[in-house]
Amino acid sequence: MSKEIVAPMPGTIINILVNVGDEILEYQEVLILEAMKMENNIVAEKEGTVSAVHVSKDQKVLENELMIELE
Repeated sequence: MSKEIVAPMPGTIINILVNVGDEILEYQEVLILEAMKMENNIVAEKEGTVSAVHVSKDQKVLENELMIELE
């Protein structure tokens, strides 16, 4: 079963805090998204293993764009 972490708002990826293969916990910070001149810590809503990272640092994302997948 795939779990997806999507952008809650449009913005720019400032930092990615996880890599493929990392085990993450529920509510763990996975990346930082800058939106409206504020840094927003994006957290995982569920625990799992990072199976894919679809964004890179300084990339602009749209609202609901897939950023990270967990398995």
